[in-house]
Amino acid sequence: MTHSTKFSVLSSILILSAIATAQTSRTSVEAAVNQLLAVQQYAQTVISPDGASVAWVEEAPAGGSAIYVAAVNSPSSRRKVAAGGAGMATAEGHVVWSANSKQIAFLSDADMHGQLQLYVADAQPSAKPRKLTSLTGFLDHPAWSPDGRTIAILFTENSPRAAGPLVAMTVETGVIESRIYEQRLTLVDAATGQARQISPPDMYVYEFDWSPDGKNFAVTAARGEGDSQWYVAQLYTLAASGGAMKSIYKPKLQLAVPKWSPDGKSIAFIGGIMSDEGSTGGDIFVVPASGGEARNLTPNLHASPTWLKWLDSGRIVFVQRADGMFGIAHLDVASGTITSVWSGAEVLNANDDRVSFSADGKMSAVIRHSFSQAPEVWAGPIGSWSQVTHNNAQQKPNWGEARGIHWITDDAQVQGWLLLPKDYDPKLRYPMVVLVHGGPGGSNDAAWPEAFFSPAVLSGEGYFIFYPNPRGSFGQGESFTAANVKDFGYGDFRDILGGVDQVVKEFPVDNGRIGITGWSYGGYMTMWAVTQTQRFKAAVAGAGLSNWQSYYGENDIDEWMIPFFGASVYDDAAVYAKSSPMNFIQNVKTPTLVLVGDRDGEVPEPQSREFWHALKTRGVETQFVIYPAEGHHIAQPDHQRDIVVRMAAWFDKYLKAK
Repeated sequence: MTHSTKFSVLSSILILSAIATAQTSRTSVEAAVNQLLAVQQYAQTVISPDGASVAWVEEAPAGGSAIYVAAVNSPSSRRKVAAGGAGMATAEGHVVWSANSKQIAFLSDADMHGQLQLYVADAQPSAKPRKLTSLTGFLDHPAWSPDGRTIAILFTENSPRAAGPLVAMTVETGVIESRIYEQRLTLVDAATGQARQISPPDMYVYEFDWSPDGKNFAVTAARGEGDSQWYVAQLYTLAASGGAMKSIYKPKLQLAVPKWSPDGKSIAFIGGIMSDEGSTGGDIFVVPASGGEARNLTPNLHASPTWLKWLDSGRIVFVQRADGMFGIAHLDVASGTITSVWSGAEVLNANDDRVSFSADGKMSAVIRHSFSQAPEVWAGPIGSWSQVTHNNAQQKPNWGEARGIHWITDDAQVQGWLLLPKDYDPKLRYPMVVLVHGGPGGSNDAAWPEAFFSPAVLSGEGYFIFYPNPRGSFGQGESFTAANVKDFGYGDFRDILGGVDQVVKEFPVDNGRIGITGWSYGGYMTMWAVTQTQRFKAAVAGAGLSNWQSYYGENDIDEWMIPFFGASVYDDAAVYAKSSPMNFIQNVKTPTLVLVGDRDGEVPEPQSREFWHALKTRGVETQFVIYPAEGHHIAQPDHQRDIVVRMAAWFDKYLKAK
């Protein structure tokens, strides 16, 4: 056999081996994603005011959702509450208990697919739930009046889509007009189903809370287009009889979660710099219900409250993110004294970082999950919960052990999480992928990974996965969250690099095989990273912002940038330019995969296209994938699976190659 023949045979063997390895890797990654998709997800849980019963919403893998109710002390007593017939794939949820714990109200599309209506059912076994409304548009957030006679909802009449910037935007053609669909506070008579819109037609209502006497509402609202104007919403009061709304507080930044005190004299809320509606973090404030100065009750808190509830007129219970952990604490309104009730390296929610409490605050219901435990519903006294559901008992982590990491950057402590490779051997050296979270107002938590954009599955393929929480994140107090104002890509990027250095110092990570990825703000930081350093050998940018100047005029939520940049791009283009990856595009050499949904309103597709086009033109290895009929959140399971498989293949190609 000649040398050339030997070389040819050897090459063939190596090629076939590489193909077999790639196919095996793809198969195992697909299996890992399928496992995540098979996890039973819970959209909500809520405990009855008397603390005796718990309701929860289970999402069906094939679409739709279902409501269940059980006694807290007897979870096996569970029963399904369904407006639709047997076998119907209906969407049912948004459950709320009446004050006397005898009824639940909920939303369901049992009458017409895709059109939610309001229903009422007895808490105990009874006849079929009663349909109350026949409205056309988007319904959200039902809430019973204190006397149980009325149910308030948010109603967007004739809306072509669900509210919020995460969903796929409506396709625009022809003459583009600024058509505003106002989300209005609407009252529904619990006996007759008669609906009455009470908030003004030119105001978009985001959140509300009944006053304890049922005569008024605390409302966050703004004039104009809903997705964008949330960032300038004010706190109002509104009579239940309708009429004009009275502004009682105009915040300097954003506010959320308005809650009326039991004595009716005050309204508490969370205020701070927030980059996304629904992603809440800040300080707790209280303002007189008649209007006046708001008092910050947590000015030096080294954590980020995300939700609150009055226990009595002098105490508030709140949920917080603190140094990578979730916690529950009590706040004395008069003194500002905070008492920790529970804290853990896991995630608690009942719906959007909320915890559901009984009327006296002694009992609660939560959805608990962590890196090691798949989501389940729990109920009972705070910190002494009993498990209600066991749908995910067979689900086991397909990734390695999680470790908390701390480091110092610019004299400030920064925190993150590290997933070890699944079959970790400290004698070996491994590649690592850095996941930057979205926001920037958000955090990487100790959560069971979702199927959407989850690099955790790479842990099962022999990677370290690093989840930093740089400045701008929730969890270290409001000054830390605001520390990236007018500084995107600089201090926060130093924090990320400092964390990478710390991990490389402590663990056997191959410093020459590190990649970076992220979605939304994480996609921006990925694009920014490859323009600033050659340290990352591969990158996957999901729904990233490549050019802050052009982005300002393309997105659906432009108001969010002004608190972070200090002015609009038309008034101060320089502050936007200094943080735009496109202005440093000549530095990029890193192979970069670019992903986006075609109807993304938060970070429109042209931002990804602009970055990909520049890389392609400059000869940098790149690939661009647009997912059809998808918004900022990729919702279709096939697309979620494709994203993770592509991500794994991309990193394998550049970080595992010898």
